[in-house]
Amino acid sequence: MDDRKLKPGRRRALWAILGSIALAWIAWTGWSESNPAAERELRVAAHEWLETRFSDVMDQADGWHGLHLRSAGGADAPVVVLIHGLDEPGTIWNDMIPALVDRGHQVWELRYPNDQGIDRSAGFLASHWPALDPGRPVFLVGHSMGGLVIREFVSLWRHPVDAVARVEGAPVAGAILGGTPNKGSEWARMRALLEFRDQFPAIAEKRHPAFAGLRDGTGVAKIDLRPGSDFLKALNARPWPSTVPVILIAGLLNEASEIIGDGVVALDSVALPDYPPPVIVSTSHRGMFVRVFYGDGVPPAIPHVVDTLDHWSGATPDAYTTKH
Repeated sequence: MDDRKLKPGRRRALWAILGSIALAWIAWTGWSESNPAAERELRVAAHEWLETRFSDVMDQADGWHGLHLRSAGGADAPVVVLIHGLDEPGTIWNDMIPALVDRGHQVWELRYPNDQGIDRSAGFLASHWPALDPGRPVFLVGHSMGGLVIREFVSLWRHPVDAVARVEGAPVAGAILGGTPNKGSEWARMRALLEFRDQFPAIAEKRHPAFAGLRDGTGVAKIDLRPGSDFLKALNARPWPSTVPVILIAGLLNEASEIIGDGVVALDSVALPDYPPPVIVSTSHRGMFVRVFYGDGVPPAIPHVVDTLDHWSGATPDAYTTKH
């Protein structure tokens, strides 16, 4: 109804409600920006309460989340697990999977509740790790925040330095991290917009009930992704196992865009002191792994991933293709 047709009293009440909502949002934003640790604790508590109170609709074993086999490959094919980033609608590997299948790899895709804490997402990966053959080494490939999940999982769960592994099973033979915000990203503050991108396809396809967004988490990940967060401080201070080779891939929109990097993650945020310098590709954040437009060429990170996996697995492309 047009507010000009409202009676003066109702119009004032409507504006009072809208003003109260705006003031509440401003107050919440100001408090949360100043108290990220307290906000994180509050969001974690809210997620745990929802899981207890609404366990049936909050169950993450919904057919969407989990570790999914995309290609069995040959009996001795290298095993690759792909891990997406924050609020990913499930399309980031549309070009990567066929490239790996062409090489004969056994390909798995982890889909996890990515709005929860990154530490919890690494634990989610650990809970599914026994599904992999314990006698076959695994290569991990992550995009964006997925690279942080990999770093947390490898350095804390599977191959912690000078500590006992929290999970047994297949060893990690290498990790490739593309567009990973190792020092954080300011885009994490825009989580509400990213969440819409994540959930819109799910709503359109009627995959999830109304609790789909909350099942993915209560926004803890965006706090972990802020530059200087407690999570990133702890992760970046933890040593990486020397037995696991790692490759960093960074996107650069143009030669003058180091500050904005791939448009989401700055070039400096990808690099880490004790890691190899990033391989730089000319691309956007998502464009490094998936075609933005149908007529685009092969996403520039894919050849680097394929060549690295060939090198790590000890196979040359021709010999490997012929064999499988």
